[in-house]
Amino acid sequence: MAIIPDTKDWTWVTEQPCPDCGFDPAGVTPDRVGPAVRESIPRWQSVLARPQVAERGDESVWSGLEYGAHVRDVCRVFEDRLALMLSRDNPSFADWDQDAAAVENDYARQDPREVSQELEGAARSVAAAFAAVAVDQWERQGLRSNGSVFTVTSLGAYFLHDVLHHLNDVNG
Repeated sequence: MAIIPDTKDWTWVTEQPCPDCGFDPAGVTPDRVGPAVRESIPRWQSVLARPQVAERGDESVWSGLEYGAHVRDVCRVFEDRLALMLSRDNPSFADWDQDAAAVENDYARQDPREVSQELEGAARSVAAAFAAVAVDQWERQGLRSNGSVFTVTSLGAYFLHDVLHHLNDVNG
């Protein structure tokens, strides 16, 4: 069975705990995103160092390698979105199709060592970007193409959930 694209709207994770991974957005502020993302790096590196990291346990679920490549790209996308929110008033985010990105960038065949290094760099960069957000910028807004409104704070919670949820997906 092939990967079925995820079409769920996950924005609810900015307001309530995720029953799948246990992430709780309560108290997640931009100044807490960076440290949490940095703490996830060794866990992701451990996943990406597994001998069978490129193997799918089930053909309908990404491998650890594919999840790692996805999280690397999530870090990049969210750093761009954060920068947009901090530099413009009420910007709209371009669509990003994570499933198309996985196919187009051939996540399944990437080198796990390179993905690990790139994920570390992207995670450290986005962590620094969130750490640099001033308190008076936390409520700046941005708009996703489906109409969902994010503040810098809710964007941080949404992003952090993605990083940690996928660690849970790969038992990291």
